[in-house]
Amino acid sequence: MQPMPIITYYPMAAQVTAFSTTRHGGVGKGCYSEFNINPYCGDDPQAIIANRKALAAELQVDENHVVMAHQVHGDDCLVVDDDLLRLPEKERLAALEGHDALITQLGNVCIGVSTADCIPVLLYDPRHHAAAAIHAGWRGTVQRIVGKTLRVMENNYGTHAGDVRAVIGPGISLANFEVGQEVYDRFAEAWFDMGRIAKRYAKWHIDLPLCNRLQLEEAGVPLDAILVSNVCTYDRVDDYFSARRLGVDSGRIYTGIILR
Repeated sequence: MQPMPIITYYPMAAQVTAFSTTRHGGVGKGCYSEFNINPYCGDDPQAIIANRKALAAELQVDENHVVMAHQVHGDDCLVVDDDLLRLPEKERLAALEGHDALITQLGNVCIGVSTADCIPVLLYDPRHHAAAAIHAGWRGTVQRIVGKTLRVMENNYGTHAGDVRAVIGPGISLANFEVGQEVYDRFAEAWFDMGRIAKRYAKWHIDLPLCNRLQLEEAGVPLDAILVSNVCTYDRVDDYFSARRLGVDSGRIYTGIILR
């Protein structure tokens, strides 16, 4: 059997590279084994540097153009432009603090989000050649971060949802996303269709991939333009990081998009 590659690519458009990293092909150890580039989860800095270099080489982009924010489970969206990339490293890190979605029109710049059970969502607007990468954990999902990011793209680039192509990447499935009553109530209070997105086992379970797909559909993204990976990170913990299986002190997958 062939070993799983460090990246799974998604067929989004000829002029776009869209992907998620796996756990394979890097130098990390233990719960960070093997391929983690997230500097915010306690991994060895030297392993992160080595893996980041390997990712940039695989993607054929400048290492300095692999962009990731420090996510906080909010709904803020940051525009990645030339001004951001020109900032000194310390100032750029400060600018990237506290954002859970990134958008750009820059070519050969990789924007991406870091997840380990949360839902990564990629958007591409072919009319305006613009892209977004969104981190949608349950808190971001209940705040409708996907719909908000589409509105930011509309305000900045003129994006129309009917033109958008989307990928919903690897994340935890309904079968494994058990939640307390308080989380169920947050979704109900936010007017989600609980009959569609939730199911009761011993406790409530919520379908986060479906929640985000429904947000895309409600915004006007055509159903046939939405690709859902159907990879459950909890079930596939040998191939993808899962915080519920490995603990929060573990690696993260990186789901990104590059405009060519």
